[in-house]
Formats: sequence, structure tokens, C-alpha cells
Amino acid sequence: MDDRLKALRDRIDALDEEVLRLVNARADIAHEIGALKQNGEIYRPEREAQVLRRLQELNRGPMPAAAVARLFTEIMSACRALEDSFSVAFLGPRGTFSEEAAIKHFGGATGKVPAGSIDEVFRTVEAGSAGYGVVPVENSTEGGVGRTLDLLLATPLRICGEITLPVHHCLLGQGEGAVEQVARIYSHAQSLAQCHDWLEQNLPRVARVPVVSNAEAARLAAAEGGAAAIASRTAANLYGLRVLASNIEDDPNNTTRFLVIATHDAAPSGRDKTSLVMSAANRPGAVHALLSPLAQYGVSMTRLESRPSRTGLWEYVFFVDVEGHQEAPNVANALGALRSLAAFLKVLGSYPAAVY
Repeated sequence: MDDRLKALRDRIDALDEEVLRLVNARADIAHEIGALKQNGEIYRPEREAQVLRRLQELNRGPMPAAAVARLFTEIMSACRALEDSFSVAFLGPRGTFSEEAAIKHFGGATGKVPAGSIDEVFRTVEAGSAGYGVVPVENSTEGGVGRTLDLLLATPLRICGEITLPVHHCLLGQGEGAVEQVARIYSHAQSLAQCHDWLEQNLPRVARVPVVSNAEAARLAAAEGGAAAIASRTAANLYGLRVLASNIEDDPNNTTRFLVIATHDAAPSGRDKTSLVMSAANRPGAVHALLSPLAQYGVSMTRLESRPSRTGLWEYVFFVDVEGHQEAPNVANALGALRSLAAFLKVLGSYPAAVY
């Protein structure tokens, strides 16, 4: 038994050495590629999406596809850090789901800049203080994030990526206190809504106080006796809180979708989305007419959401996501037809669909 165990551990040591050698060889080549680039772009979202998809398709296990993607995301993050550095703004403070989304997409070696609001994420990227920003755009339970949509309409920034993050909420509190001892609960308004049924069943009379982020909720709960927060396990570790209850979200498949914003979008990756916003002329059947080019050219629409245009009473704009890159012939033809029908049309960006 001992000899067999030692032999297996020796094989693991040898494999670890080979993996280390190959990772450094990859880093050398990535550095060489960086030196050859004329435009200085370090992060190419379409290329990284292609790498992750290819490796997932080649994977024969036993590692799951998501674990393979996480592993190589970190390798690419470390290789990028050798070329040069750029930072990513996210809705802070530390410990938010926005930070988790940024790490999932860019890896741990990429610098992160916490911002106090979604507006500040946009301003930080527009000012060039961060190369990219990560903002929430919709949740599977609560729908769209209105402020992000409004800023996408107003900003010159483009969408260059998307991230889907399963969201599992925990009730966090101080010390060894029980759930029944909680007198006040802090959390982001969306998180309070996502845990509504659990709260009604377990803490129906406890005050619920919305704050700017779940991490801020954890900070407040750590400083106030009898207070609790709805936030992530990461926030519990950061702010010295105890998990009083786990997975309290009403929908076990609760997922938030985030967008990556930058001064550019992405080239075609082979599996892409295009986001746009448009308005219809004020006449009967105008909205139906707006959607007809998508059907005519075989473009699949994955999302349609209306928002007040803020330009007139009862006037609306429509945010639309479609499958395919704007350079693909069918999408390009549909966009051309839309431009002749829409009172207003803005393409927000084409980008790789989320890999995992």
C-alpha cells in the first residue's frame, strides 16, 4: 500500500513539473505574441473565448468543462500580466457578485478597481482609469438592471463580453447568533427581492434595508449588533461574519448576467451575440415592423426589453439581443433593414457569448 501510494505521488510530482514547464513555455510564446502586436491590444475577447471553447471541446475528463475553463482563464490572466497591465472596474466594494464576475471572466491576475456605483464604473472606463468595466444587466429572477440599460443608451462605450454568474445568497451575521435574533437585514434591493419568499417564511417581521451593494450590507452588519446581511460567502470571509443560512435565494437556478464594457467591442469568435437599442416610429404596427427584419433574415432574438426613452411622455426604447456578430451576413442585412424602419437605432456591440 505505502509503495503504491508513493509511486502515485511520484507520478503526480513528475506531472506537476511537466505542467509547470509547459505553462512557462506558453507564457514565453504569449509574451512574444504581445511584442509582435502593432496596436498594443493585450486582451482579445474573441480569441480568449475561442481558446476556452476549443479546450472544453477537447476535454475528455474527468475534469468538468467549467473547471477546465476556470483553470485556463487563470493561465491566460497570468500570461496577460506578463505582457502589460490593465485594470477592470466593478461595482464595489470588495466581496460583491460583480467582483466575482470580474474574476471569473478576467482571472485573478488582472487588476480590479472597485467603484461606488454603476455610474462610476462607466465613468472610470470612459476616463481611461480602467481598461474595462463589469456591470450587471439582468437577473433571471428580477429581470433587467435599469441603470445599466440607461447608461448603455447614453454612453459611447461598447459591449465586448458577457458573463453569467450563478448567484447563491447567504444570510450573514455576527458571532454565534441565531437567525431568530436578527433585528435588521441589509442587502441590495435586488437581493432582497430574490430572497423574498425565504424572508417571508423565516423573518417576516424583520426590517429590510436596501443598500448600494451586498458587500456594503456585509460591512454594515459587521459594525452593528443584531444586524445581518444577505450577501455571498466571499463577503462573509472579508468582513468577519458567520453564515447563518445558506442558499436562501427563492430560485435555485438564480443567475445574474453581467456585461463587459470598453471603448471597443469584439471581432467575430464563431459564437457571438449583438446587442442594440432602438425606438419605433409613433404609428400603428411600428413595433411589429421593427422585429420583422430579424425573422426575414433568420436572426434569432434572445432578449427584448422596453425602457422609457426619457425624451418624452410614454415614449419607449427597446433593448434587443440577437445571436450572431454584426459582421455576419444575416445580422448585417437585418441591421440594414432596421435602420430604414427605426426612428432610432444604436448597436451597443458584438461580443462572444458566455463560455461557461
